[in-house]
Amino acid sequence: MSLRLMTVGRQGILPFVFELADRDDVTARAGLPLVVETMRALGVSESVAAAFPAMKRRGSFPAQEKLESLVTLIAAGGDRIEDIRVLAEDKGLERLLGSPFPSPDALLDFLGEFHDQARLEERPEGKAAFVPAESDGLRALEKVNRDLVKAAADRSSTIATIDHDGTIIESHWDGTTTAYEGTRGYQPLVAVWAEEALVVADEFRDGNVAGGEDPLSSAKRAFANLPAWVTTRRYRADSASYYTPLLKYLENEGIEFSISADMTKELRAKCRAIPDHQWKLMEKRPREDVHVAEMAFTPGDWPRDSHPLRYVAMRFTPAQHYLFEDRGPKYLAVVSNRRELDIVELLRWHWQKAGTVEHVHRVLKDELGAGVMPCARFGANAAWFRINTIAFNIITALKRRALPERYRAARPKRLRFELFTIPARLVIHQSQLTVRASLDTERTRDMVETRQRLLKIAQAAA
Repeated sequence: MSLRLMTVGRQGILPFVFELADRDDVTARAGLPLVVETMRALGVSESVAAAFPAMKRRGSFPAQEKLESLVTLIAAGGDRIEDIRVLAEDKGLERLLGSPFPSPDALLDFLGEFHDQARLEERPEGKAAFVPAESDGLRALEKVNRDLVKAAADRSSTIATIDHDGTIIESHWDGTTTAYEGTRGYQPLVAVWAEEALVVADEFRDGNVAGGEDPLSSAKRAFANLPAWVTTRRYRADSASYYTPLLKYLENEGIEFSISADMTKELRAKCRAIPDHQWKLMEKRPREDVHVAEMAFTPGDWPRDSHPLRYVAMRFTPAQHYLFEDRGPKYLAVVSNRRELDIVELLRWHWQKAGTVEHVHRVLKDELGAGVMPCARFGANAAWFRINTIAFNIITALKRRALPERYRAARPKRLRFELFTIPARLVIHQSQLTVRASLDTERTRDMVETRQRLLKIAQAAA
């Protein structure tokens, strides 16, 4: 039974008409179930059920089904809870998944259970910016992601380089605060396992909480969430991590690191005092020359009985700087405890973090749903952000463990265009549900082989 939207005249320029149809034998997203199959292959549903034994069950959907629906929504391109209605209109997709989608209200209530107002009121006296303790629900959600990282990572990957950085999410809900560059919203920290392209930790923060406000807690969380088989731990970050307690922790734990140093007056003076013959040309760029040099420097708050850290100075000299008074050299510095690398190798290794954690920020906010906060409740927004990191990790696992090699570097929007949004007809023959899609032989083979790989992962874990 169908209903024609217009029965007289033309609907548009091209010679066809739209009709409403109540049918579940077609879908516009035949490839989207790959995301759900990845979740189930990696045991996410079991992890959620174990992590949320006391979470209230509202309606007919347990916590694992709500999380599955939210990850599916994010993978499909939705960035608002209300967007679940669009997926719910695809009755063929619901048929493939085996259950309907929860309502927007049910999902928003689910996110609301992660909010704990009492934690937000434990503000230290005299502090305008602080990081509240996480609710029990948020800690349980972190455990889900920790289990996911363990299941998704390659067990032969024994080196873990944690790239750590914050990002600003614009939001104008009541109660949001202003970040250092004038944007209202939030400023979460994200820790990425560079070798595996997995988010191992996040720490949701108000916009006025700078990255340099106790980055140690977030760094500790990241290393605690690594699998036990990791034997070599490393850390890279910008100057927000130039924090003496963090430097002491990394040094005492034997974690190799490189961190951009705060360019204090004392450090700048040391850089300027380096003789010309000690500077080594590292790069000649179109607009500037980059010189590097080792330097002896110990910050005033570094324990005198501790091993001195390695400081590397960088001098950026603009082309034809001598023609302009305000175009003199610019100085930066990196502090590290890696002494086995020469100066150029160390800096190139340090700069690689821009291709990992900043890429993750961009994908989370621009291609997944982390750029739009669902409500004014801090805990609900923190849960939404963490669920986005879980979705990122699931898509990463799908690319690295099941899809063909050519998809390894594909971003979510590419996967949506080529794989997730496949139109298909659903038919049943001899009790077998079959998806009939108009694909070429190669893409059809890719879909079948990907599902078979996910099935093997699930069977191996059973």
